[in-house]
Amino acid sequence: MKKIVSLLCFIVAMNSFAQIKMQGVVKDSIGAPLELANVIAINQETNALESFGVTNDKGKYVLSLSKNQKYKLQVSYIGYKSIEEIFTTKEANVTKDFVMLEDNSLDEVELTYEMPVTIKGDTLIYNADSFKNGSERKLEDVLEKMPGMEINENGQVEVEGKVVNKLMVNGKDFFDGDTKLATKNIPANAVDKVQVLRNYAEVGQLSSVRNNQDNVAINIKLKEGKENFWFGDVTAGAGTAPSPNDELYLVQPKLFYYSPKYSINFIGDMNNIGEVALTNRDLRGFGGGFRLPSRTSGTSINLGDNGLGGLTNIADAQEVTTKLGSANFSYSPNSALDLSGFLIYNVSRLRTREENSFDYIEVEDDPNTPIDESTLTPPDEETVSTGREASNQFITKLSASYKPNVNNQLDYDVLARVSDDEERQNLVSSIVGATNQVDQVNPYSINQNLNYYYTLDENNIFAFEAQHLIKDEDPFYNALLVNNPGDNGDAFDATADDVGFDVNQLAYDINQERRVKSNQLDAKLDYFNILNAKSNINLTLGTILSNQKFNSNIFQFLDDGTRLNPVPDITNEGNLVSANNDDVDYTFSDVYLGVHYRFKTGKFTFTPGVSFHAYSNRNTQGSETFEDNFFDVLPDFEMRIQFKKSESLQLNYNMTNTFTDVTNIAEGLVMNNFNNFQFGNPELQNALSHNIRLFYSSFNLFNYTNVFAGANYSRNEDQIRSLTNFESVIRTNSFFNSQFADETASVFGRVQRTFGKIRASLRANFTYSKFNQFIGGAQSVNESFSQNYTPEIRTNFREAPNVRLRYGYTVRTNDQGANTNKFITRAPSIEFDAYIWDSVTFVTDFAYTEQENAGQKQDFKTWNASLRYRKDRDAKWEYSLRASNILDIDSNISNGAGNISVFSSETFIQPRFITFRLTYSL
Repeated sequence: MKKIVSLLCFIVAMNSFAQIKMQGVVKDSIGAPLELANVIAINQETNALESFGVTNDKGKYVLSLSKNQKYKLQVSYIGYKSIEEIFTTKEANVTKDFVMLEDNSLDEVELTYEMPVTIKGDTLIYNADSFKNGSERKLEDVLEKMPGMEINENGQVEVEGKVVNKLMVNGKDFFDGDTKLATKNIPANAVDKVQVLRNYAEVGQLSSVRNNQDNVAINIKLKEGKENFWFGDVTAGAGTAPSPNDELYLVQPKLFYYSPKYSINFIGDMNNIGEVALTNRDLRGFGGGFRLPSRTSGTSINLGDNGLGGLTNIADAQEVTTKLGSANFSYSPNSALDLSGFLIYNVSRLRTREENSFDYIEVEDDPNTPIDESTLTPPDEETVSTGREASNQFITKLSASYKPNVNNQLDYDVLARVSDDEERQNLVSSIVGATNQVDQVNPYSINQNLNYYYTLDENNIFAFEAQHLIKDEDPFYNALLVNNPGDNGDAFDATADDVGFDVNQLAYDINQERRVKSNQLDAKLDYFNILNAKSNINLTLGTILSNQKFNSNIFQFLDDGTRLNPVPDITNEGNLVSANNDDVDYTFSDVYLGVHYRFKTGKFTFTPGVSFHAYSNRNTQGSETFEDNFFDVLPDFEMRIQFKKSESLQLNYNMTNTFTDVTNIAEGLVMNNFNNFQFGNPELQNALSHNIRLFYSSFNLFNYTNVFAGANYSRNEDQIRSLTNFESVIRTNSFFNSQFADETASVFGRVQRTFGKIRASLRANFTYSKFNQFIGGAQSVNESFSQNYTPEIRTNFREAPNVRLRYGYTVRTNDQGANTNKFITRAPSIEFDAYIWDSVTFVTDFAYTEQENAGQKQDFKTWNASLRYRKDRDAKWEYSLRASNILDIDSNISNGAGNISVFSSETFIQPRFITFRLTYSL
């Protein structure tokens, strides 16, 4: 690694030594500087674009050119006659100014090359070909080379530190704007322009009255010749893996059709290699572009998620078999109506293995209590878990948008989701012994969205937004634990006796059935009154109506096949807790009125606001009803300073009331799994949080410097916390509103600078959190502080090979009562790609991760490579040889600290795979 870094530094130094700097000022005929004028230099010998620049607010430009070379200089600016001039460099730096004349005719110099990056208002336009060197295959390969852009760890596209909300192709939504599907499947050679739409407003009527500074969208413009024709590629492959793995196979058709009236996209996948377009977790979070109307109201209600908690990430599985079929369409029968939709069907089968070590924290004795809390600490535990997961997921959405004129817009969307998931797990614990577990769930949900926007006149706008959700979840859990009848020394015996299970069985066969039905309406009506060109007032009348019905029962199958309904010996404030939750009915409502005033003065934009809420909580359990009605006032504030077109500072403050879901309210016993039981509290109140956010963003086209930085702080009061009690490693949780406030603060930032063909960046994150926890009646404070630094340097040569070097350094410190732990992670990595002889592409990546805790170090390595051949850049056929996990590493290592333990985890992964692939491009 050190040798590679030294070599790269040598290349950079030699490249800099061979360059001279040309700089100057671009002015108009009266001497006024022209900002954002384009200056390019084309090498006359190679006829290639060698350097380009954009003038700053002083009209200054800078170019890096080779010594003793002849160049064609071209200067362009909208509304002015373009300048073209031949210039020969010498051995020294040179200063050269340009004077541009207004253009009153259509005659202008034809520009041989387009600028790599241009700005038009709030739109940043990248010319994709300026960043390609021939090794790119998919859209993500191109985006990662563009200044200011990044693909984060979740596969999302970030622009200037902001996550892209929507991705379109030729102005049409691609799978409702999902960026991960687009970046991993759209062919790189089909991309002409990448348009970054900052301050993006999906509803044009509201663009002048709503703050859209956090909204970023991307529109991919296709190359000429890609419209009205099918394009894409089909890949088929086969390979080998170490025994006892099956023979490898891969089939991935990815086809696209775009025309002015309609578009069709099809993405298919069938493989047992683990290369998937969407993971199970991606699919569970695939929201179809839905956003709650109440998202800025100050109210947050959690309906919970009763699906499987596993659904492992592909990278954490030993075996992966997937089948995906997905299609997306859009159709515009006329200029007023747009129809679109998508369908996704995914089948996955995973096999997993994980080994864990848990060191539970020590609880200090409180001398003011009659019990010795230090004896409540559970014993340290070692576990080995092997599992199989099966998931079948179906998602479909239909959308319609009707815009008969500029004053009216009506949108309707419906999203349906059905899945059939099962997880089987064999867990061997050093404390409990062997346990076989089965989780099954077949949930479905239907989400509908209706929006209507009406402009009465130039000063009055109305907006109605409503969303309705129906969700039905039916999780079933079964666990089979070892038992020695008559011997009360088994780790589970004490818990079994408390729950009411029969402890005289050869094994504990315990089960739980649950049913959660959720029904929620979220709607609001906005009125915007535009007072003048710099101010408007917004009145909002909204409501959230939610109802959840919950049933559950715990039972045991005895050795003779009969069923036992247990009677627990667990008490809550003197009352026995039931093993069942019969017909729990939880209703929540919020009716609110919001007022916001937005005004601009100079570089400042202020948006103070306040919302008035009338809340109602009601839950019925058995013959008892618990009700809480109250009124609250929640202020919010936003300030934005626009220093320049691409430089701003934003400050936000808001108060939020957070309400829990029905499972934390249900009084009866709930078995999350065999070692985690809980019973709810029907009198739980809302939690209140104060949230402050500061964000700075700057993108300088003059020197291609991208800077973003931010700070967040939140303070949570009356937070819902769990009171945890242990019997061995079996925990029981109850819930209450904590009088102790929890706090979280974070500071983050990134600086990125481009030096010719070299781009360097530094990312840093700092996070502090204070968390109050309660074990065995004793309160303790967990404090954690983490810091992460990630310097990176990469090249973007058009002819020479390219290298990307990154080093991640993370330090995490956790103070858990009397326990202090410090974790250090060092993770250098390198990516290398070379395009040779206009036909061969070689790509490889290597990463080394070392983790340290208390002087103990663990490490693992990953190395992948691929060799691809196509006759030339435009060839239809490509042949490739790919190898993953070349070092055949068995597992990845991770360690850290949870709320009540310090853990070390070893996750077993897929072995070395070598595949040969054939790709045909349409």
